[in-house]
Amino acid sequence: MDARSVIASLRRGEEPTAEALRWFARGLADHSVSAAQAGAFAMGICLRGLSEEGRVALTLAMRDSGEVLDWDLDAPVVDKHSTGGVGDCVSLVLAPALAACGVYVPMISGRGLGHTGGTLDKLEAIAGYDVSPDEARFRQVVADAGCAIVSASAHTAPADKRLYAVRDVTATVESLDLICASILSKKLAAGLQALVLDVKVGSGAFMKTAEEARALARALVDTASAAGCPTTALITDMSQPLAPALGNALEVDAVVQVLTGTPGPLLDLSVALGAEVLASVGIPDGEDRLRAAVSSGAAAERFGRMVYGLGGPLHFVENWQRFLPEAPVIQEVAAQADGVVSAIDGEALGLAVVDLGGGRRVESDRVDPAVGLDQVVRLGERVRKGQPLARIHAAREEQAEAAARAVRAAVTLGEAPTEGPLVLERVT
Repeated sequence: MDARSVIASLRRGEEPTAEALRWFARGLADHSVSAAQAGAFAMGICLRGLSEEGRVALTLAMRDSGEVLDWDLDAPVVDKHSTGGVGDCVSLVLAPALAACGVYVPMISGRGLGHTGGTLDKLEAIAGYDVSPDEARFRQVVADAGCAIVSASAHTAPADKRLYAVRDVTATVESLDLICASILSKKLAAGLQALVLDVKVGSGAFMKTAEEARALARALVDTASAAGCPTTALITDMSQPLAPALGNALEVDAVVQVLTGTPGPLLDLSVALGAEVLASVGIPDGEDRLRAAVSSGAAAERFGRMVYGLGGPLHFVENWQRFLPEAPVIQEVAAQADGVVSAIDGEALGLAVVDLGGGRRVESDRVDPAVGLDQVVRLGERVRKGQPLARIHAAREEQAEAAARAVRAAVTLGEAPTEGPLVLERVT
């Protein structure tokens, strides 16, 4: 077997066997498959597609190209994945809340992509937090705190690392087969017993239409379940930022406010997703359990334990604002007319944060953890001329002025509120 035969079969419209896909994934991992061959393979998958059986085989082949964790713990091991959106810091609320409900959450997360923030970038706003611990420390924190949010190690699905980079430069990013294999190979390598997916749709998401989101949710759920991991997906609204903050330290601040008693959509969605994954492992009344874990302070305690276990401050939750960086320029964006917030361009707000330095245009860009937006208005909110639409945190005055223009352009004031339900569909 060689790479050319696998690529040729795709060109002819024939689906590679599971054995051929395993061989190709190993070749990606050990670099016996060249970059040109990887690109041809990605294009072949993109153009020809795979059956559900083929998609499962590719996902498992990429999972098995590296280390697959095995846990010897006294309760189920679960996780959550989001397709990305603005102000989406659910992982930082949900992981400790689930841990407080008696399950373990070894969460493999990523960095910011495009206009959306990255979970790892948010956690790195906490001084000392190590997103790349060795395996022994990772296991220890999971056992002690019940959760650990970290990056994928070099040994986790190495085939995906090569194929992901190739997809970005070969216009094959949108392939459902490759998206599923990429997301799920890393998640399944964590040794999960259940998974919940948050597939976002709307102005602040990558999926702009319900049809796109439904197709992705269906493909992910079917593939993960067929690969042996019970999985449910919620299709959720991203027509506005989920939290009232965008930016790394600002979103951590929003998370700790939720964990210490502030209600809102961020808590509501975290509870809805958590209840799904708890039900998948036979734990009933998930919503009540999760809300109790937050209101009692148990979830906040788990979060603080995770932060300290991974190198952060000992009493972070008790004094979190003291430990988070602050931008030197903070100013409000005033509304220029009366009206009701009728639309918010979430992608434009996310890109405004990138322009402030809170995200990356290229992989080598440094992220400023202090910059971003907070106190962002919500759909249906009535504002008067001169009242704030958001507050900008910037490194320099000129950046703040540019961000103010972007915020005003992104927020539409009309006559009627348009906020809809947070959870749009459930896919099982």
